[in-house]
Amino acid sequence: MTPSRTVHRILGWLLAAAWALSFPLFSALEPHRLWGWCAAAGYLGAALATGLGRRREALAAALLGAVALPLVWLVLTGQGQSEVTVIERSGRLLLESGRLYVDRPARVEEYTPYLPGMALLGLPRALLGGDGGGWPVRLLGDARIWCAAVLFGCLWAARRVLGGVRPALPAVLVASPVVALPLAVSGVDLPLAGLCCLALAAAAAGRPVLAGAALAGACALKWTALPAVAVVAALLAVCRGGRAVARCGLVAAAGTALLVLPGALLQPGELWRQVFAFPTGRAEVETPASSPLPGRLLAELGTWGWYLTVGLLAVGGLAVALSLLVRPPRTLVAAAERLALGLTLAFLLAPAGRFGYLALPLLLAVWARSAAVPGTSRIVTGSFRTLRTRRAERSAEGPGEGPAEGPAEGPAAGRGTRFA
Repeated sequence: MTPSRTVHRILGWLLAAAWALSFPLFSALEPHRLWGWCAAAGYLGAALATGLGRRREALAAALLGAVALPLVWLVLTGQGQSEVTVIERSGRLLLESGRLYVDRPARVEEYTPYLPGMALLGLPRALLGGDGGGWPVRLLGDARIWCAAVLFGCLWAARRVLGGVRPALPAVLVASPVVALPLAVSGVDLPLAGLCCLALAAAAAGRPVLAGAALAGACALKWTALPAVAVVAALLAVCRGGRAVARCGLVAAAGTALLVLPGALLQPGELWRQVFAFPTGRAEVETPASSPLPGRLLAELGTWGWYLTVGLLAVGGLAVALSLLVRPPRTLVAAAERLALGLTLAFLLAPAGRFGYLALPLLLAVWARSAAVPGTSRIVTGSFRTLRTRRAERSAEGPGEGPAEGPAEGPAAGRGTRFA
């Protein structure tokens, strides 16, 4: 490792440590404070190990301090953000009565701002019988564990679809605050991120049915997954044409309806009140998502401010949609970055939000760059061979044979080939 790269790594760990220390200094939430102390110690140990030339020990220190220790302690002691309890309550209600939402909630804790699919991640706790079984039940039933399982499972599947040999998610990214913090304290956005990554990977590989299934899972968790539908459709249209888009859309619509409609038909009023009105600040109880983002600040100015931020949000969504029509993404990285841009605008301009929401678009962008096949910047529809491989094949064929220089693009590219 060159000296400059070592310095950059040390600075990165020190910056992560400073960020972690801000939680025990400024946060009033005990799980965040605990994570901050543990993570800061791990990141400082990682910086020290990096300075001594111990890269593996540095990564181990960061993973231990920022992920393993706080996650295990918080799970076994039953601590975490309220989202964990909300998901597990939904699973219990689903198992006991088939319902998902508390009728006429009077307190913030009684609201469930998620679509019915999220209740499935709370079923393990209900099936294992709550906390009566000791630490194995606490560990295996905690919703955070299953949220993480969905994330890593989807990223493993995405790697297989892409045919890559790189890790499903770089360990340094897992150790970073982008993943480590939500993994330890709530986990609620992790399954959404994993399913969006899988949908993008499937679309890039020309697998419309798999892309539609992943989109169905994402759209059944949170309605903020809807921008992923447009981005995946645009990528599929470029790579495989309109028929693939139709197949993806049909699977996505059918899967979402299967997961959402039963709960929506059983409690339509509560679904609207808790899933749509509450997160946007229009319910009887104020949402705790009150970070001073632009949309929140405008909404606090009164009714006209709320309508203004909603209008700006619609304009931002329209701008991203037009960009997909005028210049659709042609690579996995471009599609992930376009989705990250759309989600960032949505989170910044929403009437209510948290800084933590921005971890989702950051994770999408970083994952796409780490998952891209080395040696190529463009998708070859129907396969993921690199330019180096294609040129070697042309050299073996001899002069005058083989396809023209450059990777194939467009719906017709790769016809007759089958993705391995």
